[in-house]
Amino acid sequence: MSTLNHLSSLPFEMETVSENEVRREKEKARTLRRTHWWSNKIQKGVCHYCRRQVGREQLTMDHVVPLSRGGKSKKGNIVPACKECNSKKKYLLPIEWEEYLESLAKSAPDS
Repeated sequence: MSTLNHLSSLPFEMETVSENEVRREKEKARTLRRTHWWSNKIQKGVCHYCRRQVGREQLTMDHVVPLSRGGKSKKGNIVPACKECNSKKKYLLPIEWEEYLESLAKSAPDS
């Protein structure tokens, strides 16, 4: 099942993004990954979301607004993320991701 088909069953509205548009944006992201700008972004090896230091080789490129939700491969929409955060965030928008993180914090046992 493609990601776009899977997203159509979610309980929120979203703009329809064609497979060709996603493909073009992924190519732009691959180009950005080879730039000095991206090298500087991952230099410290810190995940944008969890702030853990995982090392630059463990960081992935995450679209804050996912491509499947209409996001673009532009410097303002791309952040370094650890593989764990990137996998959990998937297609969520920033507000949805924040709500997810807040729900985790509320359900965590007190130390």
